[in-house]
Amino acid sequence: MLSLVNGPQTNGNGRGFWLAFLAVLTMALIYPVFADSYDVGNFSYFLIWIFMALGLSLIWGYGGMLTFGQTFFFGIAGYGYGVLAIIMGGGTATIAALILSVFVAAFAAAVLGYFMIWGRISGMFFGIVTLAATLSLAFFLGQTAGPEWHIGGARLNGFNGMKGMDPLTVGEVYIEGTILYYVLIALILVTYLGLRMLVNSRIGNVIVAIREDPQRAEMLGYDVRKYQLLTFCIGSGLAGLSGALYTSWGQFITPSSIGLPAAAMPIIWVAFSGRSDLTATLVGSFLLLFGFQTITIYSQQAALVLMGALLLATVMMMPQGFIVGIAQAVGRRWQQLSGRKRSGNGSLQSGES
Repeated sequence: MLSLVNGPQTNGNGRGFWLAFLAVLTMALIYPVFADSYDVGNFSYFLIWIFMALGLSLIWGYGGMLTFGQTFFFGIAGYGYGVLAIIMGGGTATIAALILSVFVAAFAAAVLGYFMIWGRISGMFFGIVTLAATLSLAFFLGQTAGPEWHIGGARLNGFNGMKGMDPLTVGEVYIEGTILYYVLIALILVTYLGLRMLVNSRIGNVIVAIREDPQRAEMLGYDVRKYQLLTFCIGSGLAGLSGALYTSWGQFITPSSIGLPAAAMPIIWVAFSGRSDLTATLVGSFLLLFGFQTITIYSQQAALVLMGALLLATVMMMPQGFIVGIAQAVGRRWQQLSGRKRSGNGSLQSGES
């Protein structure tokens, strides 16, 4: 178990990393004790998007498939949760609505991924097809304002967005506020550790080998298409989880959360952080979400321009990602200091003798 959590496909495998990890987790757990409910709700909003970023890191960073389709599956699961929650009613049925909506998103990924991967679509064309699917869904949902656009008692409402669904509920307890915050922390912890185990397993090693050289992996006897489809479905399912949780959190969803600006955001988060490392994606995405939300309060246009500038800076200056680059620089500096300290101690002992 520990050998899968710590492995060659993930940075941060030493004792110091896990001590820092536990320290950050402890601070996250005690945060609601000192914060007001508004700030806890904002942090829950940031945490909801982390699943989408981790999914993209798996698909793009480890699988080598650049996709603009994360918000496509986000939207499918988000609207799916809204429809199912309204049709099935409130209460514990909302949990079933969440699970079913994520499965619907994963199934949609299996269908779309099958035609792309078995059709040998790769490289920039993979991104173009997923972007076309995303924009098509956003355009379609924007045209559903009339009363005829409904599924059961759930109206889609066009650009005004769907609303009226209940939040996640267990019995008589609504999962919102501080309760939702702790649920999200638990889900992120399980997802993060689960993905670390996946990418460090035999399956993960094959996925990375396919990213590096798919022809060589195929010559070694691996069915490249099956591994790529599995990667795409898992990553897209995580985007669907973000969509369902987002709809539950705000009790609404609009086509604007699926369109072009929204579709570009996960690419920026993951590229800036370091697409080939889950920890960097987790940390960097949260920091960018926090910064973007802070700047948006004053100017949404300025926030979008800044995100574009960050993507340009990442591509030109640090293509491996700023968070990964900073972590590597700190690690090298720490090794240098540790080496000097050991060397100094050795000289001192030699002089004493």
